[in-house]
Amino acid sequence: MKNKKGEIIYVGKAKALKNRVSQYFGSQNNHTVKVRKMVENVWDFDYILTDSEFEALVLECSLIKQYSPKYNILLKDDKGYSYIRISREEWPKISAVKQKENDGARYIGPYTSSFSVTNSVDEARKIFMLPSCSKSFPREIGKSRPCLNYFIKQCSAPCAGKISCEEYNEAVSSAVKFLQGDSTKIIAELTKQMEDCAENLDFEKAAKLRDRINSIKKVNEKQKVVDSSIKDEDAFAIAQTENKYCLCVLRFSGGRLRDNDWFILNGGESLPEMRREFIIRYYSMGRSIPPLITVDGEVADRELLERWLRETAGGKTELLIPQRGKQLEIVTMCRNNAAEKLAMNTGRTGKTTAALDELARLLNLPKPPVFIESYDISHTAGSDNVAGMVVFKNGLPYKKGYRRFAIKGFSGQDDYASMAEVISRRLNRYAEEKESGEGFGQLPDLILLDGGIGQVNAVVPIVRAMGFDIPVYGMVKDSKHRTRAIASDGGEITVSSKRQAFTLISTIQEEVHRFSVAYHRQKHKASSLNSELTKIDGVGEKKAKALLMEFKTIKAIKSASVEKLCSVDGVNRKTAQKVYDYFSKDVDKQQ
Repeated sequence: MKNKKGEIIYVGKAKALKNRVSQYFGSQNNHTVKVRKMVENVWDFDYILTDSEFEALVLECSLIKQYSPKYNILLKDDKGYSYIRISREEWPKISAVKQKENDGARYIGPYTSSFSVTNSVDEARKIFMLPSCSKSFPREIGKSRPCLNYFIKQCSAPCAGKISCEEYNEAVSSAVKFLQGDSTKIIAELTKQMEDCAENLDFEKAAKLRDRINSIKKVNEKQKVVDSSIKDEDAFAIAQTENKYCLCVLRFSGGRLRDNDWFILNGGESLPEMRREFIIRYYSMGRSIPPLITVDGEVADRELLERWLRETAGGKTELLIPQRGKQLEIVTMCRNNAAEKLAMNTGRTGKTTAALDELARLLNLPKPPVFIESYDISHTAGSDNVAGMVVFKNGLPYKKGYRRFAIKGFSGQDDYASMAEVISRRLNRYAEEKESGEGFGQLPDLILLDGGIGQVNAVVPIVRAMGFDIPVYGMVKDSKHRTRAIASDGGEITVSSKRQAFTLISTIQEEVHRFSVAYHRQKHKASSLNSELTKIDGVGEKKAKALLMEFKTIKAIKSASVEKLCSVDGVNRKTAQKVYDYFSKDVDKQQ
């Protein structure tokens, strides 16, 4: 697809070109912001016929790489290569650098991950007690006292003459072997040296070698992250808000987490399409393709993509969507990383971003909900029937949006009818206030009802009949009044296994229950006071409310004089005298 200038702004493939083009130029309301912007700029398009879907995929990859179209996923690969540098001098030093210079030093690399190189060099220094300072040896030997690193056993303090040049070079040689290959080999070599030293009664050196071996083992345990059975694998996951996406990759090699990449995008296609295009773009940038790639959801053209990955890698590559076990733990960790990065970019917390993203996946919503409205009914045996509405914006309580409802349509106890009345009144108010875009003028992305399938079935027909396509779910409690499941018109969805979404739903359910019960208690207390006043001849509900508005409590009314009672709107002297006499009798009885 091209703009007015003839520049290619999008490249895509399709089995049926007519259907694909119709999707783009059909209803604008069904598109993301990115697609709507793209369609606005399309002036012309070309197409190329291929003999197979796989050929189309390969051609799509090639054209995207060649033209970098604006509306395809663009990944900026601004990472340079990194090296491990070992200086050539009497007392050599090991460091992580980003440039290879012609200075006579020995360089190991290049490596694509500066993160991995820096961490590995730091580990090697600590394990083999090599200095990380800028002091030059032997020039500065004996000129200063050891620093803190010596006392916490992270440096052998050559500056204070605590180690010989021969021992120091042995440590450097072992550190280089550790950085170059499998730690199992270096452990075996160090173990043999330790045993030889013990046989020669050099117990001090044997103890130092023992400590190094233990340090390597501890580092290996620490870096396995999930399990040593994870060899070479890349994990891909997406976190999203209403208009931003974070694509994250965790790269494992030899049982260790070696690197992570993440990219922020301002919208895109469907998630399966985004995963496919992201994986293609990622490996088109020259990165090595591992034998196993795990993803957090469905991928468009999965079989074709697997074939492309195998042919590009020149070996076997499997694309896996894990459902349980260690691989699912890795993908979940990757998604949490994506949520954290996205939260940093959008000013939210990582927990709320991850919870909303998980909730959207759980309920199969097109995107994470920004505005969530939740409703609960509260009454005492059918009397003082009320409802509370709470609003959560971006996963947090939005108290400015809270509303209270007194049930007016009927008397008695009927939670289903009460919920139907409240939702109907709320949506009717939207028609009146939608111009403002605030309060009732803002439609929710999701409605959660405190109740089960019965409440959902009472509300969904009303929402649909009024022309709204708002997802409606119920929050089901167990016998201990704790959140158990989500109810839909198709049944129940268990949420206990979705930890972050479960916590968010539980918080919403507790908050709407608290809010509705507080309103009910307030109303029940007022109605109790009203009933006490309406026992007086000549005092109806209006006068009772007026008296309570003025004096706040029954106690204050009891102690008020006739003159003060007369000052209340609607209360004449005759009524005031009756109120005074009524409560005076109570005082006489107490005396």
